[in-house]
Amino acid sequence: MNGIMAGQHNKQGFVQEFKEFAVRGSVMDLAVGVIIGGAFGKIVSSLVADVIMPPIGILLGGVNFAQLKHTFHRLGPNGDPLTWNYGVFIQNVVDFLIIALVVFFMVKAVNRIKRKQPAPAKPAELTAEAKLLSEIRDLLQGKR
Repeated sequence: MNGIMAGQHNKQGFVQEFKEFAVRGSVMDLAVGVIIGGAFGKIVSSLVADVIMPPIGILLGGVNFAQLKHTFHRLGPNGDPLTWNYGVFIQNVVDFLIIALVVFFMVKAVNRIKRKQPAPAKPAELTAEAKLLSEIRDLLQGKR
């Protein structure tokens, strides 16, 4: 009977511990960051695929990067020809470069803001009278 009660207590302790972990500020911040990051990634992917790559393709003679691939003469397990989709890879590299550039500028901006914050003020020098009173206080505390 005690083993069953102990098991129930451990489950309640686990649930309580998990609740405390899940509602911590840093976990919630991380969750928000992942969600926003996923949405941002989709926006950047659309920017690259739908806005940036088409003009580049036109400049290169009407190339559609998403369709660039090399087809091998062998068939895959499903009977489909094997392809090497290097155009999709090029788009993903451009996606990465844009995201890396945006993150770089964000970190640079945060660092600039941190540098602009004033340094903590130095404590004011004690007057001769305050120094004397501090010494008297210290001497009195030492005799107790």
